[in-house]
Amino acid sequence: MPLTSNVIIDQARALDLLDQLRVAVPEEVRAAKRINDETERIVERAQEEAERILARAQEQAAFLIEERELTRAAEIRSQEIIADGQREADEIRRGADEYAASVLIKLEGALIKELQSIKRGLAMLDERHVADDGEGNGVAVVDDIPRVESGRAQL
Repeated sequence: MPLTSNVIIDQARALDLLDQLRVAVPEEVRAAKRINDETERIVERAQEEAERILARAQEQAAFLIEERELTRAAEIRSQEIIADGQREADEIRRGADEYAASVLIKLEGALIKELQSIKRGLAMLDERHVADDGEGNGVAVVDDIPRVESGRAQL
């Protein structure tokens, strides 16, 4: 409406868009949570494996403690095993983090597209409202739906 903060929108279309968002967003959030949970499980398994390898290397070193050269070789090998385990854990963590980031980036893109679609719809409704000369056309006036501008909801 001119000189007011009221906006005329197609109620059915707006509700349809909201229903689509309600369906799409929770699934993406659940997928991101599953990815983060899986990342944590992978890192924990890698850490457990590294600890098992370390324990095995320490047991092996204990058997060879009397012979100086063999002991030194065992210590070097245990350090290599630990380093390998740590590298593998780091690689797994890095890969899981990259995957989670890519899913979250895709989710962000989808949300941005939906938000842009809503903004276009609102802009179209604003234009229709300005073009309308006040005749009733069956479009509901909705003045309590928040408008998003500059990333902040406004009533």
